[in-house]
Amino acid sequence: MAWHRVFAHPDVMEFHGGRAAELSVYEELTARQRRHDAERGFCLWTMLDERDQVIGFTGAQPWEREWGPTGEMEIGWRLGREFWGQGYVTAAALLTLERVRAAGVTSVVAMVDARNERSIAVTRRLGMELAEVFTTPDARQQGHCYRLEL
Repeated sequence: MAWHRVFAHPDVMEFHGGRAAELSVYEELTARQRRHDAERGFCLWTMLDERDQVIGFTGAQPWEREWGPTGEMEIGWRLGREFWGQGYVTAAALLTLERVRAAGVTSVVAMVDARNERSIAVTRRLGMELAEVFTTPDARQQGHCYRLEL
């Protein structure tokens, strides 16, 4: 599974538990994304570089946790470490916004660890605004909920 391999760097997982999840987690995530795409017309899509190498994902999916913006559409992204700082996420996230808008979604959120300056910078480039500051119930970390009306 390409995501498992690409995300196996501690820098990539710093704000996602510190290490790559087990392969089975990515297998389940992939199955769930295929279902979202079939049902909604969007999901977390695999990103490829110009050589068709898997570099990460971006897209949108419902926020399904029982805390935070439950039921709202969350836009998200994650890249392999060697692909950071090259504009891939912003470009792909802008395409995601077009796709979810075309599917009839009227707003999106981005849930970001408050320490993750790189992702916060992406939300700014997308025109998102800070809507809420919260503490995660599991890791007890401060997070930000950014919102964008489409």
